[in-house]
Amino acid sequence: MASRRMETKPVITCLKTLLIVYSFVFWITGAILLAVGLWGKFILGPYISLIAENSTNAPYVLIGTGTTIIVFGLFGCFATCRGSPWMLKLYAMFLSLVFLAELVAGISGFVFRHEIKGTFMRTYNEAIQNYNAQDERSIAVDNVQRSLRCCGVLNYTSWFSSVYFPVNGIPPSCCANISDCNASDLRNATIAVTKVHQQGCYELVTTFIETNMGIIAGVTFGIAFSQLIGMLLACCLSRFITANQYEMV
Repeated sequence: MASRRMETKPVITCLKTLLIVYSFVFWITGAILLAVGLWGKFILGPYISLIAENSTNAPYVLIGTGTTIIVFGLFGCFATCRGSPWMLKLYAMFLSLVFLAELVAGISGFVFRHEIKGTFMRTYNEAIQNYNAQDERSIAVDNVQRSLRCCGVLNYTSWFSSVYFPVNGIPPSCCANISDCNASDLRNATIAVTKVHQQGCYELVTTFIETNMGIIAGVTFGIAFSQLIGMLLACCLSRFITANQYEMV
């Protein structure tokens, strides 16, 4: 009995060390998700509104998930240091729930990427048709056109049917060279064609989605399967501690 306890203690110490390191990394992951959620809420809000037909809860989901992971990451460190089997089992159960949630999110994002593209087509077209250069969505359209050096949905002709064009012409954010692009030129459909970007924004955005969706899904799956390591460590540590306590009785 005594010799087995002596053999078990180094294993428990090793598992504790590994689980504490894992919990710390897990905690950092939660902090990153929280930061991304806050960034999405306060910085990317207008851009997200161009992709979602209705108000999206994605930033709030990331904030909530990140906060929960931070709390349970600390709980995992506490449970490991305390060496409580029931706490370790609870931590393993939480990791399994996170694993399933991330797995579903990754699969859904990859499977429904074409729906995201279709939604973006509709919402971006609506934003252009109702553009007024002042509201949040209009400012987001301007930022997209400036940063991607594009104009309109499929091309600059998208602006011809907007409520903004008859009075103001094509927005300055479409200009290829802002120093050679004045308001009178932009109101003249014939001249404006030579002053603005020829490529539409839809193709650029959807190409980006197609190119990076596989990477995003891969990273999501990688993080999800890393939870299996934490689950295995927590379960093994709980088992060894319980067995060690049993042998001491």
